[in-house]
Amino acid sequence: MSPGYFETTGIPLRRGRLLDERDTADTPGVVVVSESLAEGKFPNQDPIGQRVRLGPSIGHAELPWDTIVGVVGDVKQASLAVSQSDAFYVPTTQWPGVDAAQSLVVRTQGDPATLAPAVKNAIWSADKDQPIVRVATMASLLTASEADRRFALTLFETFGMVALVLAAVGIYGVLSGGVTERMREIGVRAALGASRRNILLLVIRQGMMLTGIGIMIGLFGALTASQVIVSLLYGVSRFDPITYLSVIALLAGVSGIACWVPAWRAAQVDPSVTLRSE
Repeated sequence: MSPGYFETTGIPLRRGRLLDERDTADTPGVVVVSESLAEGKFPNQDPIGQRVRLGPSIGHAELPWDTIVGVVGDVKQASLAVSQSDAFYVPTTQWPGVDAAQSLVVRTQGDPATLAPAVKNAIWSADKDQPIVRVATMASLLTASEADRRFALTLFETFGMVALVLAAVGIYGVLSGGVTERMREIGVRAALGASRRNILLLVIRQGMMLTGIGIMIGLFGALTASQVIVSLLYGVSRFDPITYLSVIALLAGVSGIACWVPAWRAAQVDPSVTLRSE
């Protein structure tokens, strides 16, 4: 890494310092590590000043020891689907190997694609034979990384909407059939003084009890299945309370609407007509 990489990419400094112009081939080796790597390798310790040896030995040569001078925030290095955040950053001037390819990161304002020709010309002005294999914006890289996840999540969303509609239709059908079967009972209740509000609440309460049972079963299933889809989640915990509360509120709202129509029909029952028909 060259000086300015962390500022350009927006990786925050947590402790110590970043790599800069002081880190040359003639100075002692230094390294900056990610927050997760520091916590994993040096629990309950200050990682600054700790010495580490990075990677396997090259041939019979032992790699030198480097000193940790900074700790930076965790970032996704290769893909959003990869949960491993451990990373280390070595100055380009002190890297012992020879990389087949290097990447240049440029931070811009506005549309970055319009700056691509100027960046290419700047590179070729320093080395006219330097090949440029690919130019990509961060937005395009994120889109490519999210493609598979987006397809899977779209399927889950589709199945979820279908399940929500089926649940609403099911609740409506059960309550509607129950109201029809209990028409005489509802008429008797009305004749004995039950108000329309009481009958309305009776039917809605019955439907919401079914909804509550379904929500409890669904929460258990979601907690069990969340481990399977944890790789599809980014920036959201599998136990995120806001997500669970939002889904519960949505289910309760849809169920309430599904309960309202049968309940309203039951509340409009005329006891004299119902009892006369019996």
